Amino acid sequence: MRIIGGKYKRRVINPPRNLPVRPTTDLAKESLFNIISNRVDLNEKTALDLFTGTGAISYEFASRGCREVTAVDQNFQCIRFIKNTVAELGMESVKPIRAEAFGFIRMTSKKFDIIFADPPYNLEKLESISSDVIHHRLLNPDGWMVIEHPKEVDLSSQHCFVEHRRYGHVNFSFFQMDL
Repeated sequence: MRIIGGKYKRRVINPPRNLPVRPTTDLAKESLFNIISNRVDLNEKTALDLFTGTGAISYEFASRGCREVTAVDQNFQCIRFIKNTVAELGMESVKPIRAEAFGFIRMTSKKFDIIFADPPYNLEKLESISSDVIHHRLLNPDGWMVIEHPKEVDLSSQHCFVEHRRYGHVNFSFFQMDL
């Protein structure tokens, strides 16, 4: 796994094989950040990475200038790996938090400019992520949310849905907060 762009471009990250994750492919990650970069200047923005896993998306946000990146996962090993990686790279903007994602959504008082969620594809409440984020007002005005999901899931009827993109087996649905 590598960081695709920004300050830490080409840095290789080697997560342990025993982490219970499904990392976003480099092709999909590069495509995702091309889309995001055309819509949002990430410099000095705040980002939330739900179901962060290895932290790959969090590292990309930090590498591309986000001033604060909150990386949330309930798995202790994932959070420990991210803490070690951000310490090794000196990524002070990445803040790993061990928490269940839906609990974090309900409890946080923070707002974010961009939110990325890559839940397990078999998550029963996957369709409710966007509505929960919007209901709890986690996005700043004009903020963006991206949800990675399997092709069988259609999020186009969700409030604030903008578009769907597919890269091989990876699907992204984009949402924008109403002003």
